[in-house]
Amino acid sequence: MTVQTASIKQAEQLLHLLSPERLQSVVDFMNYLYERERWEATEELEAIPGFIDGFERAKQQVRNNDVVRFEDIRRNV
Repeated sequence: MTVQTASIKQAEQLLHLLSPERLQSVVDFMNYLYERERWEATEELEAIPGFIDGFERAKQQVRNNDVVRFEDIRRNV
């Protein structure tokens, strides 16, 4: 069993023992941690030189339907 799986099982067991008010506090804190993790990941990507420009170009290519299926590329390799 991985550490993550064990932690999830332990969390599930404890959640059932909490009062509704404490359970809501736990959910709110988990949401905070999740949003913080997402924000940190976004900041990490934005710190990569050229990432934002490349990402914007990629989004424009999708809007213009200027894309190639992965399967088509992979067959020719």
